[in-house]
Amino acid sequence: MPAITRNTLIDVFARCLVFIAALVPLVFLVKDVATGDIGPDPGQAITERLGLTAFQFLLLTLAITPLKKVTGWNGWLRYRRMLGLFVFFYASLHILAFLQLLLGWGDLWTTFTQRPYIIAGATAFLLMLPLAVTSTKAMMRRVGRGWKPLHRLIYPAAILVWVHFLWQARSDITEMVVYGLILLVLLGLRAYWFGLPTLIPLRRG
Repeated sequence: MPAITRNTLIDVFARCLVFIAALVPLVFLVKDVATGDIGPDPGQAITERLGLTAFQFLLLTLAITPLKKVTGWNGWLRYRRMLGLFVFFYASLHILAFLQLLLGWGDLWTTFTQRPYIIAGATAFLLMLPLAVTSTKAMMRRVGRGWKPLHRLIYPAAILVWVHFLWQARSDITEMVVYGLILLVLLGLRAYWFGLPTLIPLRRG
């Protein structure tokens, strides 16, 4: 049995901290629901907070490579997969909350095809689905060289998520403009450092 090194213990501890920190938004949401401090429209508030949390984690996931590039520390990459899975986790909760608390489970097809912001959000979720499925090391080996091109689907998914929220914004779009600028910077940095083709999904090379 291999000895457990100090670096291994530090890595495990750091991963646990990241995992716990990623659950904090959900804990606060549950607390607000339990105490009735969720606002006059609980269903809308729950759905919006879950969706916005998913978007924030998506931006954080995209920021991992720039952080690695700027700081020169490869350790950032250890947490990218976990953060990516939390994106999918919160996005799934967002959709479930929307269906259960706002839309209902009736005529889903009509609703999903007649509201543009829902089309954008649903398409983004479908793009993220294969990323979550192929996130394990076993699936990475099975997919092989096609894994990286496949996971570039995160870029159009991120744009669609931003469009999804922007279309829902009413009079004040300031918050979404800020998120849009952050997304633009993150994608622009990647294009500058690695070339524009690295933003194109399913393209090898």
